[in-house]
Amino acid sequence: MKIGFVGAGFIARFQAVAIEQVRGVEIAGMTRRRGSEALSAWCRQRGLGDAKIHDSIAALAERVDAIAIFVPNDCRIEVMEEIAAAVKAGARLKGVILEKPLGRNMMEASRLVALARGAGLLTAYFENQIFMKAIRTQREQLLPLARTMGPLALTRSAEEHGGPHEPWFWDPTRQGGGVLLDMGCHSIAVGRYVLTPADKDLLYLKPQSVTADLGLLKWGQPAWRDKLLKERGVDYSKTPAEDFATGMVTYRHPETGQMVKSQFTDSWMFEKQGLRLFMDGMGPGYAFEINTLVSPLNVFIGDVAAEAIANQESALEKATASRGLLAVQYNEADLYGYTDEIRDMAESFGAGRDAMLSWEYGLEVQRLVMASYLSAERGRTIDLTDAATLRELDTYVPAIQQGRGGDQLL
Repeated sequence: MKIGFVGAGFIARFQAVAIEQVRGVEIAGMTRRRGSEALSAWCRQRGLGDAKIHDSIAALAERVDAIAIFVPNDCRIEVMEEIAAAVKAGARLKGVILEKPLGRNMMEASRLVALARGAGLLTAYFENQIFMKAIRTQREQLLPLARTMGPLALTRSAEEHGGPHEPWFWDPTRQGGGVLLDMGCHSIAVGRYVLTPADKDLLYLKPQSVTADLGLLKWGQPAWRDKLLKERGVDYSKTPAEDFATGMVTYRHPETGQMVKSQFTDSWMFEKQGLRLFMDGMGPGYAFEINTLVSPLNVFIGDVAAEAIANQESALEKATASRGLLAVQYNEADLYGYTDEIRDMAESFGAGRDAMLSWEYGLEVQRLVMASYLSAERGRTIDLTDAATLRELDTYVPAIQQGRGGDQLL
């Protein structure tokens, strides 16, 4: 499976690390963008493919089986339009890959789905946390208990770290919001997946309501706001985004009528070792818990030795310390589910079908994220069974995304 990259930033590099661990997939090319020269050279050094740099998406589309879109959120429709045009001009692409979230709002997400389907392309929505081995193993392990005792009734999902790498992530008009869109899409998706019985369809559970609350708890403080403006060029005194989000989604089992709940919490103000993914679930008589900061490897680095550390993130994504007792995750790409989502995509596209998570699935995640923004903006629970509300979400653009989050967050 020959993959072409559009984008050469943090996530493209992370996906390249994952591809190194998957048989039958190579990075055959990429478009010319900032960072592409370095990424291309790294791919060739690792034997991941030619990773040839092309001057246009049309040229790339002629030489690969699938294109992975790893560009900022505000550039995706333009890229997808070029891909669709290349297919109509004769490029024999099998499919397209898009990193979460699908879009900045429902209108953009729907447009992306329409472009892909109009071009006859298979789709893969990359939501890595659903592919975490720990998540999928507990789901299979607990299935007999769920059948006997009843399904999980409550899940809690969290992704937290100190903040994104790139300036555009901090800009709500480009990214589409703050931590809720950036990371809440992970937590909402994995929460629903965990609550869904392993022998049922991914969209078996029916959303009933969502209640959410947002805050600007760290990066709105004067000192941190000044740091953000100086280092990232984003002014949160004028166009702030949320650095904390929490909420609850209620679902109904259509066969039994049982109500179950999924809580999510996400932040860019996590002041511990680095990135933490936390998930747990409670059923009648059983439970599970996952914490990615619990590692089989810990190291200690004293003050004298700390100067020798060239890159603290070599131990853990978004690490915030280079000394003391540190948790080390030696294969984050596999731990977080990236390798298995790539493997699923390659097997699915090779068999002529969508990946396990299609762009239509991503559209459903987008709807729940938008409903969460609407709930926080209006200060009330959003009824997801109301037809008028669902129609409103189709065209809703959060005030924070519009750059008008000051009244809500400051």
